[in-house]
Amino acid sequence: MYRHILVPTDGSKLSTKAVKTAVRLAGMLGAELTAMYVIPVYAPPVYGEAMIYIPDSGRNAAKRAGQKALNEIERTANNAGIRCRTVMLGSGAPWEGVIKTAKSRRCDLIVMASHGRRGLSGLLLGSETTKVLTHSKVPVLVCR
Repeated sequence: MYRHILVPTDGSKLSTKAVKTAVRLAGMLGAELTAMYVIPVYAPPVYGEAMIYIPDSGRNAAKRAGQKALNEIERTANNAGIRCRTVMLGSGAPWEGVIKTAKSRRCDLIVMASHGRRGLSGLLLGSETTKVLTHSKVPVLVCR
């Protein structure tokens, strides 16, 4: 059935639920796991006629948070006897990074979390999960 599962994370508790689901599923199917973390591309704020430059400290903090989340997934998978690889990439839109990684790594299932935003908050904040569902040719299992 599924041989290679992609599980994106943002390091949240909800993502942890998706990770646990992906690890259990990989164990039952004998599949390998790829965990990924997307670092959004930094766009400096513009005020009036000038742009304010903030040093890379924000990007470095995001890299540290991403590495921490990926290490935890790798540890969880290894404890369950699941082969796990990790990917961290910078992307303008996380959903595009998820789809690109699924394609380049030849994943045949994406397991991801959804915050379940609806109505105006869903419209304003957008949903990376919804965008992956809309644009992905790879099946997506959504965990809530």
